Amino acid sequence: MSRDARWKALLDLLVERGRLDVEEAAADLSVSAATIRRDFDQLAEQQMLVRTRGGAVVHGVSYELPLRYKTARHASEKQRIAKAVAELVAPGEAVGLTGGTTTTEVARALAVRGDLTSGTPALTVVTNALNIANELAVRPQFKIVLTGGVARPQSYELVGPLADGVLSQITVDVAVLGVVAFDVTHGAAAHDEAEAAINRLLCERAERVVVAADSSKLGQRAFARICSAQAVNTLVTDAGVGADMVRRFEEAGVQVVAV
Repeated sequence: MSRDARWKALLDLLVERGRLDVEEAAADLSVSAATIRRDFDQLAEQQMLVRTRGGAVVHGVSYELPLRYKTARHASEKQRIAKAVAELVAPGEAVGLTGGTTTTEVARALAVRGDLTSGTPALTVVTNALNIANELAVRPQFKIVLTGGVARPQSYELVGPLADGVLSQITVDVAVLGVVAFDVTHGAAAHDEAEAAINRLLCERAERVVVAADSSKLGQRAFARICSAQAVNTLVTDAGVGADMVRRFEEAGVQVVAV
């Protein structure tokens, strides 16, 4: 197992359990305790965990894994969600995509749609996510609009007043939000306030708003609010969402698509 793969596995376990000790992690990953101690020390230096005597803990409720370490979490659910979201987009529309693992999958699902292989343009994609723009830029039938701004290394998203300046001058047919939390009462949210501000502006510039989120993010709240539940037209999630959660969102005026 490579170091990056081992670190991703450690961080996934840590987020899932909240706390890991060295011997437990070593057994789970089939490596030596010395390797795990070294990994914990190096991850603590990068402020990706808090070192404790004999182990490590997450930073707390605002803990945020960098995007490159979140890719494999709920991967199959995210791919199904992405395909369903992509089907909500009509040829020729302007689509806003925020950053995140699920919206990255949405971009990939749009890229392989058979009815979007040609057009002038087949689709206009507005995004503040560097990785999404990079993946779609090779599709000549897509018009890619990348906002300006300062890059956040955790999410590859551009934020700040330079991004505000671009978004304030455009409108889109649909904004697709990747979120870390979505709740009927507290709305859609992100970990970072600058990221949330850009996402909020994108929502305001959209005719309709779609939240793409796996069921583990529903009923949760996070530090920085993006928008209210009432500002969202459609929630696309996985089949793990509970019936009561669906009812609550629908009562708030949100159409729920579970795949």
